[in-house]
Amino acid sequence: MIYSMTAYARKEVKGDWGNAVWEIRSVNQRYLETYFRLPEQFRGLEPILRDRFRKRLARGKVECHLRFEANPSAKGELSINEDLAQQVINAAKQVMEMTGEDNRINPFQVMQWQGVMETPEQDMDSVNKDLLAGFEGAIADFLDARASEGENMKALIDQRLAAITDEVVKVRARMPEILQWQRDRLLNKFEEASIELDSSRVEQELIVLAQKSDVAEELDRLDSHVKETTSIMKKGGAVGRRLDFMMQEFNRESNTLASKSISTDITASGVELKVLIEQMREQIQNIE
Repeated sequence: MIYSMTAYARKEVKGDWGNAVWEIRSVNQRYLETYFRLPEQFRGLEPILRDRFRKRLARGKVECHLRFEANPSAKGELSINEDLAQQVINAAKQVMEMTGEDNRINPFQVMQWQGVMETPEQDMDSVNKDLLAGFEGAIADFLDARASEGENMKALIDQRLAAITDEVVKVRARMPEILQWQRDRLLNKFEEASIELDSSRVEQELIVLAQKSDVAEELDRLDSHVKETTSIMKKGGAVGRRLDFMMQEFNRESNTLASKSISTDITASGVELKVLIEQMREQIQNIE
């Protein structure tokens, strides 16, 4: 199975602690790059998440976003740190004595002092465990999306490979007729120009001309490239780079074929091959 580098997945996680949503999206990239947007209290999860991506992905620019909403009721009732509150009150009284002010201490100002009002801390280990379980669900959906898109790309590439094979068959079938046409055309030009050449010289010229326009080798290589590309896709995995190399080989043969063209049919086939190869290359740019 081949995988697309373009995909998106979303997974919601719920617990007594609140709600969270994982979002993972990726686009094509030469290498694997991961970016995270996590709430500050969950920054410690980033190395774990990065490692899990590296174990499952080979290429792509991946963005992972966690949105977290705590459940207020899960924090429990407010409590007062009485020792700290008393220290704040004593300090306030001491300052008033030093300044000669005789104001009443505002209780709400005391409550606003950092640490005076306390709430029970959540069990972060339990929250992290739930979030990581949710992440596993998100990345599973993400991989399924990449696989589904990869299968669509594979189908499109298979269609283009079949079309390339059809063009090769067409050109191969036409070559004897084209070479004969070329031979007759050359002989007619000799006759029209009243050029008398001995038969051995004419035959040598025809052989040289036939060799220059012979595309049998290029057609054989195109057939070979079709088989190799099909084999690579059947193996699956991270095959994007190998497929990209094959497109270079396809282009090389199609260019040579076009340069040897001696008829409009061969030229048309050369153009069609280039179109098919470019269509495959565009798909392969997004394959892992």
